[in-house]
Amino acid sequence: MTNIWFTAQAQVWKPVEGKILTTWGEHLDYKKPHAEYPRPQLVRENNWVNLNGFWKYAIVDRELSTVPADWEGDILVPFSVESALSGVGKRVGKDKALWYHNTITISKQLRKGHVLLHFGAVDWQCDVYVNGQHVGRHEGGFDPFSFNITPSLKKGEKQEVAIRVWDPTNEGPQPRGKQINNPHGIWYTPVTGIWQTVWLESVPSTFIAHTKHTPDVDQSVLHVETDIQHAEAGDELKVVAFDKDKIIAETSVSVGNSVKLSIPQAQLWSPDNPKLYNLAIQVVRKGKTVDEIKSYFAMRKIEMKKDKNGIQRIFLNNDFVFNYGPLDQGWWPDGLHTPPSDEAMLFDIVKTKEMGFNMIRKHIKVEPARWYSYCDSIGILVWQDMPSGDLGGNVWDMQPGKISNGVHDKNRTAESEAIYKREWKHIMNALHNFPSIVVWVPFNEAWGQFKTKEITAWTMDYDPSRLVNSASGGNFSYTGHILDIHNYPDAAMPDPSLFGDKFILALGEFGGLGLPIEHHTWQDKDNWGYQSFKNKDALKKRYRELVHDMNELIKRGLSAGVYTQTTDVEVETNGLMTYDRKVIKIPEVELKKMHEVLYLHSID
Repeated sequence: MTNIWFTAQAQVWKPVEGKILTTWGEHLDYKKPHAEYPRPQLVRENNWVNLNGFWKYAIVDRELSTVPADWEGDILVPFSVESALSGVGKRVGKDKALWYHNTITISKQLRKGHVLLHFGAVDWQCDVYVNGQHVGRHEGGFDPFSFNITPSLKKGEKQEVAIRVWDPTNEGPQPRGKQINNPHGIWYTPVTGIWQTVWLESVPSTFIAHTKHTPDVDQSVLHVETDIQHAEAGDELKVVAFDKDKIIAETSVSVGNSVKLSIPQAQLWSPDNPKLYNLAIQVVRKGKTVDEIKSYFAMRKIEMKKDKNGIQRIFLNNDFVFNYGPLDQGWWPDGLHTPPSDEAMLFDIVKTKEMGFNMIRKHIKVEPARWYSYCDSIGILVWQDMPSGDLGGNVWDMQPGKISNGVHDKNRTAESEAIYKREWKHIMNALHNFPSIVVWVPFNEAWGQFKTKEITAWTMDYDPSRLVNSASGGNFSYTGHILDIHNYPDAAMPDPSLFGDKFILALGEFGGLGLPIEHHTWQDKDNWGYQSFKNKDALKKRYRELVHDMNELIKRGLSAGVYTQTTDVEVETNGLMTYDRKVIKIPEVELKKMHEVLYLHSID
């Protein structure tokens, strides 16, 4: 029963008018939006049902605690209610709640074990009801979650599902990224409700709920941990590694134990050689496989290490690799947080690689799991930000080494701290298995920054297999692995004579060269960039100068650079591509040629 499709009956769909569309949005197959299997690191090939498609919706007073009796119309899931592709295009706000409703079909075959209802992401507070019973609440706009709905199912195949979502956007303490109720400048349209795939999965009574893969290149082993639900005494865990279809390693242990899988003579993953190995994990009871999942892994090592001049550098697999990539907001003019299709999502990554970048800084947002899987397979290093929230109440000092009397760490409430810590942990758990991620970034530009040393120490301890950039762009507590300044538009770096012996030196944001392209902008006028240009030739000339200047800084100790940015976003026109992805402002082949010199530096 692979990928059984479900959609409710609905009126004829069309995107909300008034905004530019991507090509994928213009040709969206609204009968099967985001049809792909959504969880590439834990795959069961059978017995899953995609619930994307048309649901009923209503926007009601927040205080209403029961499922509405009347519905306003249809919404196309998984696009947020504010987006054009949802077919709705309405705001919700903190005083209202957004409700969804659907009648779904669960066959007898799906009900042989446990029935899990999965959500890729819902922004922000989500209550789920099945046949009138409340099955759970989740708070977090960027992390996946699931509920076991088996106890709430009634006889027969038809089941009623209702979902209530409340999202205060920037009027609450929760991580929300770039959303704001009054979009302007670098702050964008609110995103409320379901914005990633919703799906059902049937699992056996004993099943694999989660896996954690951590490579150790120096010891030539892969460490595997698992969360097995409802295991029985005597159950065994079997782990098999494959190079394509060839078995290269296997071992069995009692359930509850971790696995150390020997991977001798492994090919190491890098942007130049994105080698992935396949993985099969089974729960075995009395010689019979009870549950099995498919996954993959890579062998790669990222570390901080000094060069011959005593400057800390980024070393990938024991070699210095300059990390250079765009600031990637991950926003879309028609889908907002949600790419219009899987093909569209892949397009951004492919173009980034074709432009000669080897890294992406995923800025203040978390993507669907398939996005990271594409980075794994294509060979792109990822610096992953924690989405910010609860802004205000502290100052932003951009200069390293500066001392002032301003409050740098915000005094958050206990509730706000708990929300941040819980979601950051869940995000790290959800993304741990993607080898492309090499840097965690807990804070950016003082936005909601609090207890910096504590959060950084916890992040480093929780995942010692990656580097931690504690505070990108200012309010430095001199902790973590990386000292990261922001400087617009010119290339710059922290002084290596002051900071180079203790920290990797990074230029976390620079550039921002703006060029609005007529008929491809979010609005007709009042668009902006950090430095604006009137034509592509002038833009290209200035960009070439920035790359030249950054290359000179690499020789002095710079290990990473992040150019702002991949695409235009709403009124920002400083992208290498327009917001609708229809115009690339500097040809890919020319960008790649410019960038080649950045990766030639040999560090002993």
